[in-house]
Amino acid sequence: MPETVSRSSRTAASTGCQPSAPAQGSRPRTVAASAHPRRFRSRIGAGAAGGFYPAPRRYDLFLCGSCPRSMRIAITLDLLGLRDTVATTLLASPTATPDGYAALRRAYETTGYHYDGPLTAPALRDRWSGRIVSNHTPDILRDLAGPLAGENAGPLILRPPHLVGDIEALRTLLDRVVTPAAPPSARRAALALLDRRLARRPHALGEELTASDVDLWVALVHLDRAELESASPRLGDYVRRLGELPAFRNALKAVPDPARGAGGADGS
Repeated sequence: MPETVSRSSRTAASTGCQPSAPAQGSRPRTVAASAHPRRFRSRIGAGAAGGFYPAPRRYDLFLCGSCPRSMRIAITLDLLGLRDTVATTLLASPTATPDGYAALRRAYETTGYHYDGPLTAPALRDRWSGRIVSNHTPDILRDLAGPLAGENAGPLILRPPHLVGDIEALRTLLDRVVTPAAPPSARRAALALLDRRLARRPHALGEELTASDVDLWVALVHLDRAELESASPRLGDYVRRLGELPAFRNALKAVPDPARGAGGADGS
């Protein structure tokens, strides 16, 4: 599930996201997982009919505090040098970012006529039209590493064509069982598998840093720190090593200590 600004607070605890600002004149909203979020899944440069072609500073992103999906996007932006061309609005507490939530609400209402569903973040917005391009995190990550990166990424290629299948497979594994909510036995088995992989290479899929390292690192920092260290000191070393890189270090500042100690945000 994506992080969601929903009309009900009943599921707020399931993601660990910060409460959102209420709409003016509406019932309070909280950042929570929604059972039925509406998907907007246009793509950048995918089909001329949508009109969403790459252009500097045309797009911006709504991200949600320390939520894992938003962290993946924030790290990817930094790694690809896109901070100057794709702006971000960080949704924090109700009092801290009321304008951000109001802007997100306007974007959804512009995208869907009389839209009254949940407002999900991460969300990629077209600033020219005011519409949401996508609130599907995997597609957003693909577009950042593809058409939006263009020549900015330089030698860093987060999604090498020959590794795309492996990247998607590892992301599926992480989202399913390397989360605080996963059954402990399944999580331990997955951590053991990942530990064996890192015994042979410095990164998740080989010698070079890829999108899989972003996915894996974010999943690991949202686990209980003591459990991670006891299950695999090698994975703990991996977290610390990548955490020294600016893109990862900056993202780590957004994760409260409890999320790296006794539980944290849901990585689903």
